[in-house]
Amino acid sequence: MKKLNLILVTLLACIGFSSCYNAAEKRENILKIYNWADYIGEGVLEDFQQYYKEQTGKDIRIVYQTFDINEIMLTKIEKGHEDFDVVCPSEYIIERMLHKGLLLPIDTVFAHSPNYMNNVAPFIREQIDKLTADGDLPASRYAVCYMWGTAGILYNKKFVKEKELASWGCLWDKRFSGKILMKDAYRDSYGTALLYAHRQELKDGSKTVSELMNDYSPAAMDSVEKYLKLLKPNVAGWEADFGKEMMTKGKAWLNMTWSGDAQWAIEEAQAVGVDLAYTVPEEGSNVWYDGWVIPRYARNKEAASYFINFLCRPDIALRNMEENGYVSSIAAPEILEACTDSTLTGHVDASYFFGDTAKHVKLRNTQYPDRSVIARCAMIRDFGEHTAQVLEIWSRVKGDNLNSGIVVLILVVVGGLSLWQIHRRWTAYKRKRLQHRKRRRVIRR
Repeated sequence: MKKLNLILVTLLACIGFSSCYNAAEKRENILKIYNWADYIGEGVLEDFQQYYKEQTGKDIRIVYQTFDINEIMLTKIEKGHEDFDVVCPSEYIIERMLHKGLLLPIDTVFAHSPNYMNNVAPFIREQIDKLTADGDLPASRYAVCYMWGTAGILYNKKFVKEKELASWGCLWDKRFSGKILMKDAYRDSYGTALLYAHRQELKDGSKTVSELMNDYSPAAMDSVEKYLKLLKPNVAGWEADFGKEMMTKGKAWLNMTWSGDAQWAIEEAQAVGVDLAYTVPEEGSNVWYDGWVIPRYARNKEAASYFINFLCRPDIALRNMEENGYVSSIAAPEILEACTDSTLTGHVDASYFFGDTAKHVKLRNTQYPDRSVIARCAMIRDFGEHTAQVLEIWSRVKGDNLNSGIVVLILVVVGGLSLWQIHRRWTAYKRKRLQHRKRRRVIRR
């Protein structure tokens, strides 16, 4: 997933809201979930407990923890053998876990419930199956896509026209120097640099997006480092989560970001009179996927499978989408109906996702890119043994190119955002505690 908030994670850990449980309690009555922060709808966990009770007759208590970096999650499982029952890594980590034998197959037969996992769009399932390890079951037996999206450019329409962003070359354009924010993501930057460096080969068809973004040859790495160093003077900051906030405040003009963050920023900006939009340049881009998996050391596979199935129910998928701005992998008619917006002026061809009924529909391009956009995008696979080399390039490129003014601005924005999120979470936590006390008083009566 694509959100980071160390302060919030630390706060939740400190107050022990979701990480502690009675060691004497039976493990089959506990479901341990490890997810990205702010990546699940309000009340969904509580509703799952009721669903599980109805399905199995058993009570289930949830231990819910969050992570902010894929690799930290992986280390806890691979090295620490932590017994999380269900986790939500990104596609490249799913691929790595599959090849290391760290995943268990997901159950697909349930007591009284349909298999809602059948609602996953065939397009998404095909992408996940590309991660399959040689000689093993299809990857979709081990991973069910949760949210997906693209990488592109969020821009301020007051200062930039969409035609100026037709190519990734806009990031290297001196006109936008000091007005560009880049997502602090080495994988997306690596792919973007190679696509722009080989834009002519993409035009004449001698190279494909997938080939370029997954090229780890010495020549490719040299090219990436060269182009990213040329880009560096234009970059006002490398951001993990504050970019969308700075865009809503008009502090930057361009932000290379993920579609979910872009959608959040567009909606927030509208409320304060800032007009933002999102586009994917003509060279193409990355399509990413986050998915639910059951780690090898899980101790409640049954509840984990029920949980994954529950999240694939259309009404639950919609609630999760509303919470985080990202797009569910579920392609049920209810999703298409809910996401169709008659106020939009343009149409997209989303038949690749929803089927033939969605060839000409009014959907947000941040959520459902047109078929022509998807055709020029591809998934970035796991760098594998080349990861260390790519990270070395990323370290050399980034360095410290932030001047003091930008640093102060970033700290102010991040600080304000973090305080607001902490306040929001703490208020919600107190509200839930109060509701819980009220329910207990009612029960006692």
